[in-house]
Amino acid sequence: MGIKSYNPYTPSRRHMTGSDFSEITKNTPEKSLCVSKAKNAGRNNQGKITVRHHGGGSRQKYRVIDFKRIKDGIPARVVGIEYDPNRTANIALICYADGEKAYILAPEGLKDGMKVMNGPTAEIKVGNCLPLSAIPVGTLIHNIELLPGKGGQMVRSAGNSAQLMAKEGKYATLRLPSGEMRMVPIECRASIGVIGNGDHNLINYGKAGRKRHMGIRPTVRGSVMNPNDHPHGGGEGKTSIGRPGPCTPWGKPALGLKTRKKNKQSNKLIVRRRDGRAIK
Repeated sequence: MGIKSYNPYTPSRRHMTGSDFSEITKNTPEKSLCVSKAKNAGRNNQGKITVRHHGGGSRQKYRVIDFKRIKDGIPARVVGIEYDPNRTANIALICYADGEKAYILAPEGLKDGMKVMNGPTAEIKVGNCLPLSAIPVGTLIHNIELLPGKGGQMVRSAGNSAQLMAKEGKYATLRLPSGEMRMVPIECRASIGVIGNGDHNLINYGKAGRKRHMGIRPTVRGSVMNPNDHPHGGGEGKTSIGRPGPCTPWGKPALGLKTRKKNKQSNKLIVRRRDGRAIK
């Protein structure tokens, strides 16, 4: 994928960039794999805002992605690469030999007409999905399961990949995009390759309206609020926050506070944290 710029016929267009969608080969989604997507603007069943800065945005349909990839031994042909408004990665429509269609995450190098396969007997080829036990050490992978049969939960966003570092006993050791080293059950499945659309993070939105189209509402600084709305608020003119460190709107420390539970069950599976330290 490449990045395109625009002629600056307005001030907001001057630094705006966008995707050139060079990887996209299919413009309309598969209707049988789309479901309606309700909007709640960050509100719960009581109508109270529980997630701030959500609301509005263009109408979208959710594309049902096959994260499990459990249809083993049946080859599938790539019909097209599509844009998905619900994620940073592009998706690929595949059609199995028995006629069933499915969406998968599109890795770099996957083209129309290529064959993909699931299962332990599949080749080590971009787009194929295998158990970690059948993947050679050093391979770059994505869409990784945490529990066998649950479906891929890790490494699903544009440009990301994990590396299989070792296999020992019941576990495989992975190096995740954050730098964390983590053990995963060796029966878990993963797909081969690096997820496409890697230039996604280089896009400059250029104007506030593009974020509103995405359903993201404005974020207001706490220092310009009143003291009853935020701990940083109040005072005459531009005032310091008046606390030892920055806080959330609910008074909790905003920077550096560890929120992970110390007795979390998965601690024993983390070999090295992303900051380079071992879990104690």
